[in-house]
Amino acid sequence: MALDFQQIYTKIHEIGATARQRRERLESLRREARALFRQTAQDVDALRDKVESAKAVDPAIRCALPLKEALDTHHPTPGLPLNATLIAADGSQINPDRHGAVQYGLVNVGAIVLQPGSGQTPQTFTDSQLLYDDELYTAEGNPLTDGMVALKRDLDERRKLDELSAQYPAPVITFTDGPIELWGAKDGQDAAFSQSLETYKTVLSRLQTNGVTTAGYVDKPAADLVVRLLELMKLGDLSQVENLRAQHPFRGVSDRWLFGEKGNPLLEPGERSAVFQLQAKSEKDYRGLLALHFFYLNVGTHGHPWPVRVEIPRWVADDPEKLDALHAVLIEQCRVMGAKPYPYLLHRAHETAVVKHEEKNQVEQMLLMEIRRAGEETDDGSFKQSAKDLSGRGRFGQ
Repeated sequence: MALDFQQIYTKIHEIGATARQRRERLESLRREARALFRQTAQDVDALRDKVESAKAVDPAIRCALPLKEALDTHHPTPGLPLNATLIAADGSQINPDRHGAVQYGLVNVGAIVLQPGSGQTPQTFTDSQLLYDDELYTAEGNPLTDGMVALKRDLDERRKLDELSAQYPAPVITFTDGPIELWGAKDGQDAAFSQSLETYKTVLSRLQTNGVTTAGYVDKPAADLVVRLLELMKLGDLSQVENLRAQHPFRGVSDRWLFGEKGNPLLEPGERSAVFQLQAKSEKDYRGLLALHFFYLNVGTHGHPWPVRVEIPRWVADDPEKLDALHAVLIEQCRVMGAKPYPYLLHRAHETAVVKHEEKNQVEQMLLMEIRRAGEETDDGSFKQSAKDLSGRGRFGQ
C-alpha cells in the first residue's frame, strides 16, 4: 500500500472538526470585504493614492489599480462585431527527460481561425518544433528546465497569433489561454528569460501596430487582485506596516467570490467589470501601449455565476470599440460550450495542440531509429524509469 490511509483519515477528520470555525471566519471576512468594497467603490482617487503609497513601501506589490471607473462598474454584453476574424492559439510541450533513452524536447502550438458569417468552416493550424542537441541548452550552457520550455511555448503561441492575424482583414480578435504576462525568471538575471521577454514584447508591438485585439483568458482565476486593493485600504497608513507583502487581512476572500457570489453576484451573466491596470513588479517591462490591464467577466448563467479574468494590453483597454468586441465575442464563444462555459475556439485550439501519449512514443521511436541509422551513439533509459514502467506505477511531478 503506497499510502497510510489511517494517517490521512486522521487529518481529514481534524479538517472536518474545524470546518464550522473556518466557515464562520470566512463569512465574517467576506462581509467586511464586501462592506469596504461598497464604501470605497466611488472614491477612485483615494484607491489610486493608496496603490501609490503601497508602491513606495514595496514596488513589487501586486494588486488592481483602478483607472477612471468605479469599482462596482458593470457593463452588459454589447452587440457582436460585424465581419470580425477570430483566432485562438494554445500550446503543449514535451520536456527533456534525463531518464529517457534519448534527450529531446518538443513544443506544439495549435491555432484555429473562424470567420463568423462567412459560411467557411474553421481552419486549424499546427506548428511542431522538435528541440535537440544544442537546442536543449541556454546560451549560458545550462540545460533547459521545464519552465524554459513552457516559456518557449507561451512565446510561440503569441507568435502564431501574430503570423495568422496578418493574413486577415480587420477587425481581428485573438486570444490565448492564460495570462498575457509572460511568466519566467523575474530577477533580471536570467538572460534566456530577458531575451524571450524582448521578443515577446516585439510580437505584442506588431499586433498593436496592425490594430489586432489580443487577450489572455484566465479561467477560475486564483489571483485576488481587487481583494488585495481592499486589503491595502484596510491596513491604513502603509508606511507604518511591517512586511506589507505578508499582511493579508482578507485572506481566503477571492476576486471570484467578490464578483460572482452565488445569489448576489456583482456581475450579472454576460456583464464585465471595470477595467483595471495590473500593478506588479513586471510593470517596468510592459510600458506604454503594452501596459497590462484586466477585467472580470461573468460567463456563467443565472444562479451559476462564473467570473473569469481577461487580460489585455493598454491599446485594447483604451479602445472602447475593441473592448466591446472582445467582450461580446468571449460571451458568445462561451455560450457555445453550454453548461460548462469556456471559449469554444480555445477548446478547439487545445485539442489541436495536445500531444497524445502514443504520439510522444512515436516521436521517440522515430528519433532513435534515425540516430541509430546515422551511426550515432544512443543511450538507454534509466533503470529507475524501467522499474517504474515494469510496475505500471508513476509519480506526479517526477
